[in-house]
Amino acid sequence: MDVLMLGWEFPPFFSGGLGTACYGLSKGLSKHGVKVTFVMPNGPHDIKHDFLKKIIVTNSPNLKLKRVSSLLKPYLTSKSYSDMYAFLKSHGHNLMLYGQDLFEEVHRFAEQVLEVTDEEEFEVIHCHDWMTFPAGINLKKIKKKPLVVQVHATEWDRTGGLSANPEVYRIEKQGMPEADKIITVSNYTKKKIIENYNINPEKISVVYNAVEPINQDIPKHLINDKDKIVLFVGRLTLQKGPDYFIDVAKKVLEFNKNVKFIIAGSGDMERFLIEKATWLGISDKIFFTGFISSPEINKIYKMADVYVMPSVSDPFGITALEAVSNKVPVLISKSCGVSEVLKNCLRVDFWDINEMTNKILALLRYRELHETIIENSYSELDKFSWEKSAYETIQIYQSLIGGT
Repeated sequence: MDVLMLGWEFPPFFSGGLGTACYGLSKGLSKHGVKVTFVMPNGPHDIKHDFLKKIIVTNSPNLKLKRVSSLLKPYLTSKSYSDMYAFLKSHGHNLMLYGQDLFEEVHRFAEQVLEVTDEEEFEVIHCHDWMTFPAGINLKKIKKKPLVVQVHATEWDRTGGLSANPEVYRIEKQGMPEADKIITVSNYTKKKIIENYNINPEKISVVYNAVEPINQDIPKHLINDKDKIVLFVGRLTLQKGPDYFIDVAKKVLEFNKNVKFIIAGSGDMERFLIEKATWLGISDKIFFTGFISSPEINKIYKMADVYVMPSVSDPFGITALEAVSNKVPVLISKSCGVSEVLKNCLRVDFWDINEMTNKILALLRYRELHETIIENSYSELDKFSWEKSAYETIQIYQSLIGGT
């Protein structure tokens, strides 16, 4: 089976869960013998990731990367695109080929995809998130092939439903009805799509994300022998709830001064969060690392005594599984898709600072609780595999094209 896949980030150059998911799913599909042509905006040419290096060196037919010259980057907003465009222009870059705003560039990308895939043979088109939907729709109409769109997050998730960009929402609302099948990464997201995009439930299939096995030989690093570590990993955006993490840090420190908090990630809320920590008088207790890529992030997980994911709206939350794979107990928001399948963890409403504080303190204070959650959650990892996710995806492909 040949699949044309469209995305906008792929390891080793990625900044969030979408890149991790695209990598894991592509690797899983290749192990099942599916040939994937992955098309993405142009990035660095020096591919060093072990999986990609292996398939390029061996000339494997199972994965082929094609790049489109584009200014599109992961998690762009209209403002961040405009700021980037203005910065590049002011520094003498020739931008005549590119769109002057985000949506012009999205549609230009769609046209370029048609050109670079003109001679490709494939049976299914598989698009990841809204930036690729116009390209997928164009391909479906011209190539007469079924279109699968996979939704990792909607505009409602990214904005908390408060300030959804109407143009992003329009593209999403155009792409989902045009698709022959929609894949979501949780029932949580499936419900959101049914409610906010008026999609027939029968058109939507849930395929959960997974996690790659990690090296358990990474040593545990400590800030000092006395302090416990509470960790947040993710983009510093409204969707991920890092401001609630700051509030919880303040509350926890009222009961236990020997706790340090690490925030690993970057995003548009970073400056606000630093200023908030300073205003609350806890800046000496919180460490902002900026974005950390794999495998270095596993060293941060190994430092942690508790992992907290206070997301306002998270379709899945791969970082929770990454924490578990590093044998860290997790406390997750009930507004996360991963809470549907990870049973041995603590759950809380993202806005309930008092309850979140109580549960963090319990994990830090009661060793038996801490160890039991680690042991039981780690044993759950066997049910998460990218090969399993890929197999379920293949069943969706086959339902559209027939055959085996």
